[in-house]
Amino acid sequence: MSVCVAMKRPPGKDDPARPKRSAYDKALGLLARREHSRKELKTKLRQGGYEGDEAAAALDRLGEQHYQDDDRFAEVLLRSRIAQGYGPQRLRVELKSHGLADARIRELLDEAEVDWEASAAAQLRRRYGGAGTADPAERARRAQFLLRRGFAAATVRSVTHADVDEADDIS
Repeated sequence: MSVCVAMKRPPGKDDPARPKRSAYDKALGLLARREHSRKELKTKLRQGGYEGDEAAAALDRLGEQHYQDDDRFAEVLLRSRIAQGYGPQRLRVELKSHGLADARIRELLDEAEVDWEASAAAQLRRRYGGAGTADPAERARRAQFLLRRGFAAATVRSVTHADVDEADDIS
């Protein structure tokens, strides 16, 4: 004889019996995982079905409590992307996409005090090893790699042609 017992499951994410979290709680939960820009949080709250007024009030409250700060977000993002080997153009575009002002982006990039040539050279060494190349096609491939990572054309030219100049000095 078998007994069938209906097990009562705890309310799940999509369960109608579960009360909906407030926009503030949702945003705070997102910020607990990582820094977010105000624009990014606003988008995520809108996608979560929160009304504009409730979302705006939640974001204002989080800002007043210093849980959400676009400057802190930008500094964290900038440090992270520089460590990953991205160039200033890529960083500028990414910060702009998060709603930061151009003037503030320029300030942040200036404050970062990064040697972009050294960073580009490090990316080339990491990707292609320490050996330079005199092959124009290979130099172009390496230049495209650096351009895609957001380095300025002048920096890319300097770094990719430095390999050739060093090879000429050795000969």
